[in-house]
Amino acid sequence: MMTMIVQTFISVLALIVTLGILVTIHEFGHYWVARRCGVKVLRFSVGFGRAIKTWKGKDGVEFVIAPIPLGGYVKMLGQEDTKVALPDDVSNFERHLSFSSKSPLQKALIAVAGPAANFLLAIFVFWVLNLSYGESGIAPVISGLEDESPALLAGLKEGDEILAVDGKVTLTWQQVNLHMLSRLGETGDLRLTIRTISNTTADVNLPIQAWMADDLEPNPISSLGILQFSVPPVIGGVIDAGPADKGGLRAGDTVVSVNGREVGNWSSWVKEIRANPELELEVIVQRNDNQISLSLVPEVNYEDGAPAFGTIGAFAQQASLSELVPTEMQRNIVFGPISAIMPALQETWDKSLFVLGAIKKMVIGLISVKNINGPITIAQVAGETATYGLEIYLGFLALLSISLGVMNLLPIPVLDGGQILFCFIEAVIRRPVPEKIQAWGLQLGLFIISSIMILAIYNDFNRFL
Repeated sequence: MMTMIVQTFISVLALIVTLGILVTIHEFGHYWVARRCGVKVLRFSVGFGRAIKTWKGKDGVEFVIAPIPLGGYVKMLGQEDTKVALPDDVSNFERHLSFSSKSPLQKALIAVAGPAANFLLAIFVFWVLNLSYGESGIAPVISGLEDESPALLAGLKEGDEILAVDGKVTLTWQQVNLHMLSRLGETGDLRLTIRTISNTTADVNLPIQAWMADDLEPNPISSLGILQFSVPPVIGGVIDAGPADKGGLRAGDTVVSVNGREVGNWSSWVKEIRANPELELEVIVQRNDNQISLSLVPEVNYEDGAPAFGTIGAFAQQASLSELVPTEMQRNIVFGPISAIMPALQETWDKSLFVLGAIKKMVIGLISVKNINGPITIAQVAGETATYGLEIYLGFLALLSISLGVMNLLPIPVLDGGQILFCFIEAVIRRPVPEKIQAWGLQLGLFIISSIMILAIYNDFNRFL
């Protein structure tokens, strides 16, 4: 119970911090460009609801912190919350400072500045990550293939290295996964460029049909039956008096098989244990030069809403990537302040296209709308990434910032993209869009966004029920 309370607290705190950062950056973009365009800003609010803290800033701007961290706004002179300009409410003395008095280009720049700030944040975060940690991963060399799998039937072999996916270069398994995910829900051929053991290069086409369209946690590499290099099943230690200790398992043992089934990696070992609560397992381990047969009975455990699963009180060998992975399979790139810029730009661009593509596929029905996540899922992921370490959390923050930027550029009234659309129409017809049409568009936009939020929250509850 206490663990659950702590995890919930961490998740909620991580959600507030994460959304607080993203909303502040987004609204600051609007604020900064509005000021540069000569627009008087009345209020800068982070969050919705009754203000927790307010203070006056430069030129009388009211800064507000509110308790609901699901958004924010910058209120400008001559622009109501409905985004319909009401110039009659502005005195002649201040008319030139109002949002409504500005040109379509200036208004569009103010609108686009919020999403642009989110993209700049992502670029900066990726730049910091490149500079601090570099780029590291495992070479995408196939360590095995499942029987009758699509990859095996297409002609892939153990030892083949995936050089590109659909012509996009892949240096690590992470890049393979990202490029494959961009084909989510599609039908056709997935083209892999491989280097064989004999050092020849060839293209292999794998047919896909509505690929993983309904998967809530799609794993493209696994779905093709491709086995990656993973953590070996080496026991790092056991808990005193636990099932592993009682069964004779010792630190340094390498698990060979369970009930006659070969265990190739730590994930397979964990899966065997979790799937067999309170059932006796015959385990073969390699200890020094000898193979030893052990009998283990996993304890039964429960989690809220989840089936019973087994545990034995053993943990994996703690080792760095360089210790676990052979040198020839490691990919390590070190960046300087200048060389780290282009990869950061490229990663932001690639992930923006990925998010935009996913939105398009949901709209036309190629992938399930069940993949839309709400605040509960975001809180959980934010909490988990925060506990994994700064590098993982910052990567998640950058991805969420990109998602926020892309979403806000959609041409839906009430979003920044809708405001940009109105500015474009104004530039074409040489007069502002009629207020009635803007008001109707606002109502439609609110309906669309509200529907998406309700669906996202519904998906959240379904995941946790």
